[in-house]
Amino acid sequence: MQPQQMGTMPQIAPGSIVVDGIFGSGLNRPITGYWAEIINHINSSGNASIAIDIPSGLYCWDNTGNDGAIIKATVTLSLQLAKLPFMFFENSRYVGELEILPIGISQQAIDESDSMHFLTEMQDIRELTKPRWHFAHKGTFGHALLVAGSKRMTGASVLASRACLHAGCGLLTTCVPNTCRNVLQTTVPEAIVNTDGLDFDFSKIEKYTAVGIGPGIGLLGQTRQLFDKILDNAQLPMVIDADGINILADTPHLLQKLRPYTIITPHVGEFDRLTHKHATGYERLQTQIEFARKHNIIVVLKGAYTSIALPNGKVHFNTTGNPGMATAGSGDVLTGIILSLLAQKYTPQNAAIIGVYLHGLAGDIAKMKNGEEFLIASNIIENIGNAYLKIKENEDWKHFF
Repeated sequence: MQPQQMGTMPQIAPGSIVVDGIFGSGLNRPITGYWAEIINHINSSGNASIAIDIPSGLYCWDNTGNDGAIIKATVTLSLQLAKLPFMFFENSRYVGELEILPIGISQQAIDESDSMHFLTEMQDIRELTKPRWHFAHKGTFGHALLVAGSKRMTGASVLASRACLHAGCGLLTTCVPNTCRNVLQTTVPEAIVNTDGLDFDFSKIEKYTAVGIGPGIGLLGQTRQLFDKILDNAQLPMVIDADGINILADTPHLLQKLRPYTIITPHVGEFDRLTHKHATGYERLQTQIEFARKHNIIVVLKGAYTSIALPNGKVHFNTTGNPGMATAGSGDVLTGIILSLLAQKYTPQNAAIIGVYLHGLAGDIAKMKNGEEFLIASNIIENIGNAYLKIKENEDWKHFF
């Protein structure tokens, strides 16, 4: 019987769960006609639905122009691996809660596949993190230089500094305006405070092992001059966030001064100011990949599945984090963590991947303690140690709940 001859829509009893396996991941045209009626009937029934592998009607790649019917799944059981469209906000209403269902595909075959997209999991981080040497001293774990804070944004320097130290670097110098000195020395006594500003002795900058700049620095003229001088003089691994990114957006010629494999950590709004407006997450990802390639840098685009684009075109999507982390100062904490890892001489690629995962995991542990609504940036910092314990398979982390 042809679909158009199949008659009226099937009845879906209240309380039933609909299992969707109508179309798979190979779909390449919009769903119309009878099958669109079926999908719309399921969506309007009010019943929970489970999509097998991918919601029927959703393309496996770019869904721009996909105006056909698409299942709005309550849960999607993706077979073995996640699919690229699951990473984008515009498809969240179709995917629902994502669960990855192992089906026994060879891990060796997966590892050997020619893919440019990767999903970071706990085992990946365990393989990347370094053990600590028993005879280590503070110099072993690097000296980070953080340029952060302003009169109205002293807290940004505090959060980034605390995160940097808690993530394991040996020494930290935080360069702040004089108005921030007392607050920083009181709240982060472990940090060395520098208030030299434009009088900073750049002849000694090589004593540091990594530089972080941006959290709360503002956009005033002196700040821009200092930022320019740092780009000219610091031939060190670097992470740039917040107002540092906004300065790059305002003065794009500074992009040519970025050292290879510099890490920038924009959120969506900052990235669009740096490049251009985007209609979809897929379109933004393509720009992110091209931007990383063009400037030979690492672009960490923050979001629900933070994406890390490398200069070689590869992208790593993060799997940790929760909506409670959408709070003031969360990005400052991430900057501090990544800076700390750079100072400890992790490669920029690994510092970005580990830093994003560690940041999200610390946030997840904080959520488990008090819920998403309660969570603030300081809670993320307080759980960096617990996140490390979990990564290292130390069961002691569970005792904190």
